[in-house]
Amino acid sequence: MSSNCLGNYLAFAVPNSNSHPFPCHCNAYFFYSKSIIRPEQVCHLHCGKLSFAPALVPLAAARSSSSNGNGAEDGEECEGGGVAEAREAVSYYLEELGVSKEESVEIALNSPKYVSMLVDSVRDLDEFSLWNSWSTADAEEEKPYLTRPLSSFKRKVYMMAKQKGDKGMLPFLESIGLTLSSATHLARYLSSNSLPILINKVKYVKEIFFANSDDGGLIARNARQMMMHLSISIDEDVQQTLSFFEKDGMEGKDFGQMLLKYPWILSKSILQNYEDILIFFDDEKVPKTSVAQAIKSCPLLLGLSVNKLKLVVEQFRNFGIRNQKLGKVIATSPQLLLQKPQEFHQVVCFLRDLGLDDDIIGRILGRCPEIFASSIGKTLKRKLNFLMGIGVSRRHLPRIIRKYPELFVCDIHRALLPRMTYLMHVGLSKREVALMVCRFSPLLGYSIDKVLKPKLEFLMNSMEKPISDVVEYPRYFSYSLEKKIKPRFWVLRGRNMECSLKSMLGKNDEEFAAEFGERNMLVPPI
Repeated sequence: MSSNCLGNYLAFAVPNSNSHPFPCHCNAYFFYSKSIIRPEQVCHLHCGKLSFAPALVPLAAARSSSSNGNGAEDGEECEGGGVAEAREAVSYYLEELGVSKEESVEIALNSPKYVSMLVDSVRDLDEFSLWNSWSTADAEEEKPYLTRPLSSFKRKVYMMAKQKGDKGMLPFLESIGLTLSSATHLARYLSSNSLPILINKVKYVKEIFFANSDDGGLIARNARQMMMHLSISIDEDVQQTLSFFEKDGMEGKDFGQMLLKYPWILSKSILQNYEDILIFFDDEKVPKTSVAQAIKSCPLLLGLSVNKLKLVVEQFRNFGIRNQKLGKVIATSPQLLLQKPQEFHQVVCFLRDLGLDDDIIGRILGRCPEIFASSIGKTLKRKLNFLMGIGVSRRHLPRIIRKYPELFVCDIHRALLPRMTYLMHVGLSKREVALMVCRFSPLLGYSIDKVLKPKLEFLMNSMEKPISDVVEYPRYFSYSLEKKIKPRFWVLRGRNMECSLKSMLGKNDEEFAAEFGERNMLVPPI
């Protein structure tokens, strides 16, 4: 067989290759489909027609004869010898591509499937004596690349890696968490980069997302909603990207998977835009940690132009949101930066129509920015309709919102409704619950199991007070049971004194001690 035939075989003796025709020295074509061609099957011509031995031998079957008694393959047996040498050969090959020695060793150690693939391919060629057909000319051609003496096995692995033609992309992509099939797919998008450049880009982007985080940091959870605000068509690739970001979260160790779904994150324009974003927020005196958190939570910000950012930030500035306040807003709700200016303005107008002035709206923006990324019809109005449904008057809505704007981001069926239902279940009427909400709207955010239930049980069982007392003073639920309610109650019980919940809890420590003379028994309230 000529060297040309062997060279072609080297390209197809690698697992995971796609079936496709390849030329041989006799201008005929074979098709490789996870099978290995015996020497006697190759390139027999009879009257210009191709013929070969009766059957192709599957790779798995070819290897099975060399399995040990336990069914382990040869590649597993050579973990201490052949595989270790193969890693050295891969490391050496990567060094020749311009990768540092330290990085090349790390990549070789963290790409076991790639190394195993090369070892299996070399053994296949050895088993069928195909290496012997490599011509002297081809051997001479390889010598300039072999600047360091290699053993026979290492040299074969080196040649196999070089013949693969991926320029070191596959082992590197496997080392950052991809499977070989995924790495092969992604390598097509990254082929314009040399391996050293790609490694530097990946380091740079990983630093953006996972710097200063032992656990790696979480990546966006609401990407599909954010994507509609970017000038990027939602084609099939983008749909895959969004499906990935809609996972519950992602840690730094999964960076390879993020890169597979989000390959354009390594593009030169995106990385340059990131630098522009940093400069813009630095000029706005926004803490760098807030910018980093925003990008970690919403990597789609990397595709946002600085001109778009200026429009959004100017809107925030009109409501007193700047510097550190701006940092808190974008770190908490980075999706606001992806909104169209008119969408933000619509929420502002909605709040104004409820009777809130711009000063209060600015405070709400700084305290609960998620509200301004919410749908007016599907979210904000539904929460108000819920309150009015339990008996809250519309004229009380501004006060309720001012005291507890977070009600807009509470789930009706999982939070608001169960809490109101619980209060009615323990004996309060619907009207009484509505009065409590009007008097102290943070009540809407209290957990049943952690706040409402234990404090009501103490009120009725230990303090022996009627449940109607909390209607008059619903702020009772805001005080710590262990640090304030119980200590003050036991002081009063010890003096055989009775007083209202407001008198017991509404006073500061000095006022309470002055009236009841028990300063040393008090614990500062939360």
